[in-house]
Amino acid sequence: MPSVLELRRRIRSVTNTAKITKAMQMVASSKMRRAQERVQQSRPYSEQLRALVSRLANAAGEDIGEGVALLRQRPVRNIGFIVMTPDRGLCGALPSNINRKAMSTALEQQNSFAQQGPRPGINFVAVGRRGRDFIVRTQQHLIAEFTNYGDRPSITDASAIAEVAVDAFLKGEVDVVYLVYAKFINTVTQQPVAVQLLPVQPPTEEQGEQQKTEYIYEPDARSIFEALIPRYVDVLVYQALLETIASFFSAQMVAMKNASDNANELIQDLTLTMNKARQASITTQILEVVAGSGAL
Repeated sequence: MPSVLELRRRIRSVTNTAKITKAMQMVASSKMRRAQERVQQSRPYSEQLRALVSRLANAAGEDIGEGVALLRQRPVRNIGFIVMTPDRGLCGALPSNINRKAMSTALEQQNSFAQQGPRPGINFVAVGRRGRDFIVRTQQHLIAEFTNYGDRPSITDASAIAEVAVDAFLKGEVDVVYLVYAKFINTVTQQPVAVQLLPVQPPTEEQGEQQKTEYIYEPDARSIFEALIPRYVDVLVYQALLETIASFFSAQMVAMKNASDNANELIQDLTLTMNKARQASITTQILEVVAGSGAL
């Protein structure tokens, strides 16, 4: 059994750790609420933009993809992935889950397109240090990285990320681009998802909504659609950034709460062990005194 002095040192060390995790839990809880509010405020705009793109695509005609470069389908020889992960750790398994989702999707898509022709190559754009470190450690092809995007990224930050993917797509360096991020569900649930970013797939309206309202477009639906597509790509990336940040702070708050609870339980166990060790030491000393007095 460890000595009382050693147990006291361990209790002091665990107590200091519990104070740190408790403070990080409170900070993450405060930032989590603001991040959740930003996600909830941005979702209506994203949904309305999605509905507008859908209506414009239907009004422009079925051959719209032939004239818009970002909608053009071509044989897949190279696949691009934008992987969004947190910059920091101490958030449980969230970064690992996102990286695992990215690699599993990459392998799945690679095998799928390999059935139609040569096995395509994989290229990554890392957003966040955790994803960047994973891609470098696994020796994947990294074409760009974005780190330190902060707690409140702007649409300009998202446009810079989207611009890298769009330029690679237009130059023919990649033929399809997927966006991998953590979708915020609630405080305890963050779901890694992979969605196709390029070529853009215009969303389809639900049945009954297409004929609900008729719109008059000026100058015409096709021109508006072509001008709106780059903005639509930027908004998809921006929404994914906000979702990732909200997921990070939620996961960090839960992880730090679990760490604080575990530290408090460990302190109780160590205190009980220390009390037993102290009682055993006192009992031994009493026995020694009784034995000494009996010998005299």
